[in-house]
Amino acid sequence: MHPSLRLCASAAPRQPLIHFAGKRQWKSKAPRPHPLATPDLKSAFTDSLRKTQASVSESSVVDKGSSSAGPAQSQAKGENAQVFGNFWEAPERYWKHDLEEWEVDLVATGGASRFA
Repeated sequence: MHPSLRLCASAAPRQPLIHFAGKRQWKSKAPRPHPLATPDLKSAFTDSLRKTQASVSESSVVDKGSSSAGPAQSQAKGENAQVFGNFWEAPERYWKHDLEEWEVDLVATGGASRFA
C-alpha cells in the first residue's frame, strides 16, 4: 500500500488558527473608578479600595509577626476573629460533618425537590 499525498502533506506541524496579540501581562496601574461613574460611586470606590489595601497590609504584618502577636493585635482592635490552621483547632460546630441522605438528594437535584 502506498501513502497518499494527503497523508504526507499533513505530516507538517499543526498551526493553530487563533493568535494572541502580545504577551500576557497584568496591568501595573492601580485600579480606579470608571470615568463616567457618578461622584458618589467614585468616592465609594476609593473608600473600598483604601479599606482593601489597609486590610491587605494589616494581614501581611500579622503574618510576618510571631504567633503570639496575632491574637493580641486582634483583641486590641476589638475583634473576636481567630484564624485556625487546622479544622480540629476550631470549635466543633465548624467541623465538617457527614451529610444526611436528604441533604445529598437536595444537592443532587439542584435544590428543586419536594423539601424546598
